[in-house]
Amino acid sequence: MSLAEKATKIAGELEYSPEQVREGVKEFLRLMDDGLQNDERDMTMIPTYVTNVPNGTEKGVYLAVDLGGTNFRVCSVVLNGDTTFTLTQSKVAIPKALMVSDSHSLFSFLAKQVADFVNEHHSDHFSEDPEHHLHLGFTFSFPVDQKAINKGYLIRWTKGFDIPDAIGKDVCALLQKEIDALGLPVKVAALVNDTVGTLMARSYTSPGKAGTLLGAIFGTGTNGAYVEKLDRVTKMTSASAKDVGEYDTSTGEMVVNTEWGSFDNALNVLPDSPYDRALDQNSVNPGIQMFEKRVSGMFLGEILRNAILSMKEDAGLFATSAIAEDSILNTPWSIDTSLLSYIEADSTKDFSVTKEQLQKDLGISASTISNDEAQAVKTLVHAIGKRSARLSAVPIAAIVIATGKLSPPDQPLIDGLNLKDLSLVEQGIEILKSVITGISLAAPSVNAPPPSIQDEPIDIGVDGSVVEFYPGFEKYVREALRDVPEFGERGEKRIRMGVAKDGSGVGAALIALAAKMQYSQ
Repeated sequence: MSLAEKATKIAGELEYSPEQVREGVKEFLRLMDDGLQNDERDMTMIPTYVTNVPNGTEKGVYLAVDLGGTNFRVCSVVLNGDTTFTLTQSKVAIPKALMVSDSHSLFSFLAKQVADFVNEHHSDHFSEDPEHHLHLGFTFSFPVDQKAINKGYLIRWTKGFDIPDAIGKDVCALLQKEIDALGLPVKVAALVNDTVGTLMARSYTSPGKAGTLLGAIFGTGTNGAYVEKLDRVTKMTSASAKDVGEYDTSTGEMVVNTEWGSFDNALNVLPDSPYDRALDQNSVNPGIQMFEKRVSGMFLGEILRNAILSMKEDAGLFATSAIAEDSILNTPWSIDTSLLSYIEADSTKDFSVTKEQLQKDLGISASTISNDEAQAVKTLVHAIGKRSARLSAVPIAAIVIATGKLSPPDQPLIDGLNLKDLSLVEQGIEILKSVITGISLAAPSVNAPPPSIQDEPIDIGVDGSVVEFYPGFEKYVREALRDVPEFGERGEKRIRMGVAKDGSGVGAALIALAAKMQYSQ
């Protein structure tokens, strides 16, 4: 089999067709409902206890701290009330000894960093009046069992931390205790997931006053959080519900963290190629996060490596190049997604960029790579990236459909008159005017909602290196959205995507704001 034939064959195995997109959306909708009704599902649909999102008019000063690994970050965000904000931050490395110490030692160290920051930047907030205290959002990137907007019990440590006496304890309470011991005017108001923070950050900065529906991460990993109707989150109110904390019901909504990286672990509808199977078998968690393993930046390079090895064996790819047994190409998890980005963007006729990047990243001499070989690799890269983008459209489409954003609300306005009726009345008036003036207009469409509702943007906040930097990613997401019947071209055009940076900082501060609003009601 020639290089071109083999590359085309592999690209065909990685194709994600319009019919597969539609089947994926149906399955995502089914698993969404299952996760909203039941605990302990693969797609866990976690209630976050955040029941309102900002619209850009809010003002005030809020704090955020981020414990995500070996560094600890403290931020303050000044909200200006006009969708803009000012961010001030500091970062400090956590001493390795504290990562394996005891909860008092670690959390008192964290509180001391907050104290130093507040003393330097917000000394005017020192007051005995709780109303003058600063509200803080705590991004804690370790597994927790969240029971309220400001309460979460540590399940286990990861990332090199090992502090046994903190297991099973409320991490917000641990931090608050040490903050209080220092006499700081700070209230730990919210426990934060960075995906929820992405939603909040976009909702504050997005154009217009309508809130953002969805915050989505397409980077090293992938996940999404969206605004759901409370009455659909039935697992919080069912007879079998356990340890559900208090939450504000006045908005009738709650942000739900989907954990969609585990969508379709059973592979009922997800595409499954030999290159995906090889990746999964060699991963630390076989059979888990199967959607993420086909979409996110952590895995795209490994899919490419597996595909190149297949071509090397079956079609003699790089046959004239010297490749050692211990080379990068023969080392699992050695290819970064940035290589795919450079190759996808290569528009040179002689594939010079592709050859240079293969030499830089894989150690294959550019002078030994033929144009046919470079073209074959470029074909693989294109197929892998395009499939990732088209798969990414599935959760976006399903969430927009599930929340009814493509259809106008069917709620009565006055005396049983709903929006569709009102639209017909308005169109009838226009027809009467046209009769009077002798101008003929088409009859109104019974099913047509008011144009202002049909065309209103559906706002989505996104973050991550793949969605932000991978060439053509959004283009292929939108192409797949148009393949969904409920969307079509008109629905796809309503999707407004905007990058929302720093969900663990700005987003966390905004969740502290949301928590403060809940407390005050």
